[in-house]
This record gives sequence, structure tokens and C-alpha cells, in this order.
Amino acid sequence: MTQSDTDPTSRTARLMDGRALARRIVDEAAATAADITSRTGAAPCLATVLVGDDPASVTYVRMKRERCARAGIESRHVALPASVTTAELVDTVTGLSEDPSVHGILLQHPMGRHIDERAAFEAIAPGKDVDGVTTHAFAAMAFGLPGFVSCTPGGIIRLLDAYDVDLAGRHAVVVGRSAILGKPAGMLLLGRDATVTYCHSRTRDLAARVREADVLVAAVGRPRFIGGDAIKPGAVVIDAGYNAGNVGDVDFETARRRASLITPVPGGVGPMTIAVLLSQTVRAAARQPATISVS
Repeated sequence: MTQSDTDPTSRTARLMDGRALARRIVDEAAATAADITSRTGAAPCLATVLVGDDPASVTYVRMKRERCARAGIESRHVALPASVTTAELVDTVTGLSEDPSVHGILLQHPMGRHIDERAAFEAIAPGKDVDGVTTHAFAAMAFGLPGFVSCTPGGIIRLLDAYDVDLAGRHAVVVGRSAILGKPAGMLLLGRDATVTYCHSRTRDLAARVREADVLVAAVGRPRFIGGDAIKPGAVVIDAGYNAGNVGDVDFETARRRASLITPVPGGVGPMTIAVLLSQTVRAAARQPATISVS
């Protein structure tokens, strides 16, 4: 018997490989996309909308378009100036929602402080909301109804499933309350019969709440915000943060000595987000009327 068998604090967590699982999901999406293209003459199409030229956003959109190309998904990019008004942005998104050749819409966040982001998101037709950002999508997640999930929370659930993490009856603590990450993650965990506690940067005695977590989802957007000494021995740690220098929201080196499973940053949750986006785009194309391309 080793020390790690008798002392839970001396363990080294098993890494949850998001890259490998994401490749499998994208391969499945690519096969379905090829079938749709063969049958209809039109490839699934994802429209990306970018406001301004924020370097991180430009990089994210470019990466998503490159992944689309590899999966046989057409990408249509709409670049708008930083000075665009909410009304102009809503008109653009509405036009894409009404375009039968577009199957999914990704509206890149952030869009600028002068933009009513909620109004812009709500202009996305529910059947094309492959990023899961509308109130319709959130309601579907909360009530367990069919629809498209927010991509990062959806990727988290797929990771947990892939590593056979039984959520029923377990205490899940979500640190973060954003509309497209923290809140929907909690809803999806609740739908799997976990007992869910929401925390955030203003939670009093956050470390005490984290110590109660059988499953921890860190999504607060602050580097190493959660120390490893706050991790319950044997907990599953999902670090959905990504900060400058490839640093997550959890202090990885100390947390991995207490957790049983942990996602690395990068290589954990990040690849899953794009994989779910592509998978949902293909699903959206399969559900919408076929548009035959004419060359």
C-alpha cells in the first residue's frame, strides 16, 4: 500500500484530457457534415459576427473558423466596426437569422460598452443559437427541454461523462455567475441531480464553500483565484478559467495534489467549447430545411 492510498492529501489528480475528447466530437461532427453536404448540396454554415478588432476576439474567431474548415463546415464572417450601434448590430444578426443558408450564428463577446449585448443576443433565432446565449436557450437548459446548450457548460458536462463522474447526489460548487458560463453550468449540473451551490467573487468565506465541493467548477475569470488548499480531497476540479500566461482560475499545482480529477489549462475545457459549437452547428443544419447550393 502506498502513501497515496492512506493519505488523500498526497494524491496526484488524473488529468482530464479535453483535447482528445474534443477531437472525437469534431470527427463525429465532420462525418455528419459530410453526409449533409452530400445529400443536400449545401454544407452546414456557421456565421460569425465580430464587433471591433479586439485582439483576443479576433484570435478566437479565426480559430473557430479554422476548425470549421477542418470539419467541413462553411463559415461566413461578418466584421463590424467598433462604432456600430445596437440597432445596426441587431439588424445584422436578424438578417442572418432569416437567411436560410445560415444554420448557426456565433456573436463574439465582448461587443463594446455602448452595445446592449442582451438585445443583440436575443436577435439570434433559437434554432440557430448554436452558442447557447439566448434566454430561450437558458430556459431550455433550466427546464431540461430540447435545445442548444451554452458551449462551455455543455463541454464540461461531456467531459464529466467521459470520465464517468456520477453527479447524482454529489455537491457541485460553481464559482462564477456569468450568463453563458456559471449560471448555465449550474443548471446543467442540477439537471444531472447534483446539489448545486453558486458562489462568486463576493461570496463570504469562499474557501469554506469550496471545501464542501465534490465537484468544483471554477469560472470566475481571475488567475489562481482558488487555492489548492481549499480543494476537498478527492474532488473533481473543472477549471473553466483562462487568463494571461495560460493560467486558470485554480492554483493547478497545489490543487492537483488534492483532487482526484482535474482539467489542465490549456487543454481541458477550452477545446471542448469549440467542439460543442461545431457539433451543435451540424445538429442545427440537420434540423433546418435543406438549401441546395447552385454552382
